Amino acid sequence: MLIYASDHSLYCAKLRILLHHKKLSFREAPPPGGGGSSTYLALVPSGNIPALVDGNLTLTDSEAIAEYLEEKYPEIPMLPNTLVGRARSRERSRFSDTRLEPALRLTFPYVDPEMREAATISIAHTQINLRLYGLGIMLQQLELPRDRLWMGDLGTIVTLEWIALFEGTVVPKLEWPAAVQIYRSDMLKHPAVARELATYRPAMLHYMREKGAH
Repeated sequence: MLIYASDHSLYCAKLRILLHHKKLSFREAPPPGGGGSSTYLALVPSGNIPALVDGNLTLTDSEAIAEYLEEKYPEIPMLPNTLVGRARSRERSRFSDTRLEPALRLTFPYVDPEMREAATISIAHTQINLRLYGLGIMLQQLELPRDRLWMGDLGTIVTLEWIALFEGTVVPKLEWPAAVQIYRSDMLKHPAVARELATYRPAMLHYMREKGAH
């Protein structure tokens, strides 16, 4: 399998954790010609990363790729074996992709202090706190077992790492619910998460340096 990816993409890190956890062999390459280039669009019409090339299949969207790999390689399952459990895992994935990550993304144009706007950072700070609060409630209502890594954990843990990195540098101190702090600590114990973050954190820091954050 070939993965078109970038070093600092949150969604690429999310996919690599799944691949590591399922013990799948893959190779990784940057988008040919660069993301958005005519060369890449000829291969991947959406222009998205990550993109998976598996034989004759080219597939984009990290969640679609995760579902595909889950069905093709079920030996190490990343969805629970109950209807409600699977629904809860998917709910967490959607929350991460459509609520938590977009709140964080509000801050990306302002990583460089010279570009920073106090009003926009204040809005982002409020939104991130709101989503952390919501995640805390979700974790308390019905927890999936923490000794297993579920598909819904993948984007969540990577987004939380970015939030922790931005706290105090890009946004003021945040209000981390205890349930979210415990969850983050539990997730970092998983070998696939630790393996990815060992190489991904330096990429995160490199991105910050390139943007002039301090």
